[in-house]
Amino acid sequence: MSACHFCRTSLDPKMRIVRDAECPSCGRDLHACVQCRHFDRNAHNMCREPQAEWVTDRERRNFCDYFSLNPAGKGGAGKDRASTARSKLDQLFKTKEPDPE
Repeated sequence: MSACHFCRTSLDPKMRIVRDAECPSCGRDLHACVQCRHFDRNAHNMCREPQAEWVTDRERRNFCDYFSLNPAGKGGAGKDRASTARSKLDQLFKTKEPDPE
């Protein structure tokens, strides 16, 4: 099941998303990069689709022909890869208290 990037409301992944479609809960644009399965902040052009053109505002509607609603709903509520990696490093280098004997 998909979910809105902004409010996490469940969306039907089979629903047809047209350019002016809005989330039924929060009213934000659904045809936006942050709602797309190709969106990746760490990829070149912030998109895993190599043919996609540059989009200035990734949270607003656009004309991208490669848009496909993110079926996993891994939008804004989840941590991005960089912050996940940082927290794992922090845990790795935490000093442990010696066991009292």
